[in-house]
Amino acid sequence: MLATGMVACVPLEQQVQSSGGSAQTALRYEDYVYDESVNSVQAYVATGFDEEVLEPPVVPLSQRAPIIIEFDRLNTGTSRLIARIIHCDANWTPSTLNDTQFLNEFNEFFVTDAQISVNTRIPYVHYTFQVPRVKISGNYLLVVQEEGGRPLLSQRFLVYQELVTVVGKLGAPLGPQGLETRQPVEFNVFYADYELVNPAMDVKAVLRQNFRWDNAKRLARPTYIHDAQRRLEYVFFDPKELFRGYSEFRAFDTRSLNFNGIGVQRIDLQQNPVEVTLFPEVNRATQAYSQDPDINGKRIFGNKQYGNGDVNGDYTWVNFELKVADKAPGDVYLMGELTNWRTLENAKLKYDVAREVYAGRMLLKQGYYNYYYALQTAAGTDASYFEGSHFETDNSYDILIYYRPPGSRADLLIGYDRFYFNRK
Repeated sequence: MLATGMVACVPLEQQVQSSGGSAQTALRYEDYVYDESVNSVQAYVATGFDEEVLEPPVVPLSQRAPIIIEFDRLNTGTSRLIARIIHCDANWTPSTLNDTQFLNEFNEFFVTDAQISVNTRIPYVHYTFQVPRVKISGNYLLVVQEEGGRPLLSQRFLVYQELVTVVGKLGAPLGPQGLETRQPVEFNVFYADYELVNPAMDVKAVLRQNFRWDNAKRLARPTYIHDAQRRLEYVFFDPKELFRGYSEFRAFDTRSLNFNGIGVQRIDLQQNPVEVTLFPEVNRATQAYSQDPDINGKRIFGNKQYGNGDVNGDYTWVNFELKVADKAPGDVYLMGELTNWRTLENAKLKYDVAREVYAGRMLLKQGYYNYYYALQTAAGTDASYFEGSHFETDNSYDILIYYRPPGSRADLLIGYDRFYFNRK
């Protein structure tokens, strides 16, 4: 990951400066880590339930439960960090609103909740920040930076209003029964109590699978507009417009280093950091669907021995092996929330011709993880090459409806819905 720093005299929304020189790069309006010391970023809604970290950072404008951002900085001491919020349009570019139009406070918030790790082989500082309330709906980017301007991470979050009613549903399979690998999703937007002046042009929709942005489908206009019913209909006729179902995610559990958890073959406590080796795995592309429980690509940090995984969870090397007879026609990466759904260089696997395996390792905090193996080619990233794809797979979907009222300078998030496909 590229370590960068911000030019102090230039607005954060415009550019940042590399800490290694004077080269400037645009701030990325996405979930991104700019500094290699930052790890284990989580953004979620504080529902109070045990698995609240699985909740995406999406809240209604009332914000009855706040959004929380947590992350670690490895091998550093505590430092003074500042968070800022940027309001964005539906395409994740900065809106032209002034800070006072979406915030009641000065747009500079100190991250004061910092805890030093306890008895870990790799020292780190764990930061927790509660995102301030905003005044209008829409897309937001939270940027955390060191005092003086050096950015550390950016994180997207969503605030929606319930001005329209969004109803998602499962469509009919488009392929032969038993052979369908994609999941048909349809939805309607009802606007009986809210005036949409020009829905064909001013309403935009986004459909996400498992709350991912990397493969989200952006819909510029509805398929049909039913004026008499005040209803927008979104349907899909081409299988390529549908999400692949893929398979249930692979999993491993390192919340205990005293015994082998799910997927763990051996643990070497003599190494520093501790070395964890997972069982060798195989290509699942031609296998039948297997109903294995998962958390849809996410992760839950923890330490079963001492509790409080926030500061007691250590970082370990986790070794991965994928057995395949021949080298794949592209690069192979680990994929999931553990890589922020990106093809990271430290998540790239190398092929060992003699052993016929793809192998690699990542430094990861103790926890329960879901992940895929993905193939990267000029055509894009394809997890189905190693994971297969099935209509029966359990996936979650959410729908975002944006609208820019006449004369407005911002896209509002006026409707939201989420549902599960094949929830067991």
